[in-house]
Amino acid sequence: MTKKTIRPSLIAGPLLFLAGLIGLGVAFFALKPPQAIVDTGSLVGGPFELVDQNGKTFTDKDLSGKPFLVFFGFTQCPDICPTKLFEISQVLKLLEEDAPEVSALFISVDPERDTPDVMKRYVSSFSPKIVGLTGDQAKVDAAVKAYRAYAKKVPTEGGSYTMDHTSLVYLMNGEGKFVTSLDMSRRDTEIADEIKSRL
Repeated sequence: MTKKTIRPSLIAGPLLFLAGLIGLGVAFFALKPPQAIVDTGSLVGGPFELVDQNGKTFTDKDLSGKPFLVFFGFTQCPDICPTKLFEISQVLKLLEEDAPEVSALFISVDPERDTPDVMKRYVSSFSPKIVGLTGDQAKVDAAVKAYRAYAKKVPTEGGSYTMDHTSLVYLMNGEGKFVTSLDMSRRDTEIADEIKSRL
């Protein structure tokens, strides 16, 4: 039986081709520009200009250097809003000693009915550190958009309406940047401890 001889040139060709592919791959990753790191916190929050429960203009600059909570809702909300505001009030009370600078914003998604006077009566039932904010529809919509929140008018029987909206509670730092959304189903002490640990 005659032995077949494999010529070196037959081996060298594929090896050179494979080496070329590897070289191209290394060059691609070496020369590829680094991907930008997206700071998701910078995507939530931002400048706003609303009106507080006393009828005065209130902007994000009024909170400069102070951490705060944000909750969107409306005064005719049957259960979620008063429950969340009560929970926020309890947490703010626990923070009075170690983090007294923390306050909260209750931003109405129903400015048509939630005038400053209505907001003033409503927030008076909760912590004095909760600021009720409203304004014209365009500025409220801008705030909702800035916080990546959601609000929609839903018609009800009798020609009235209710509001479907985001029920998150946002924690913002002293620079007005998003830190996290708080799980309000936990004990008040656990929420307060988380806030202190993140500031």
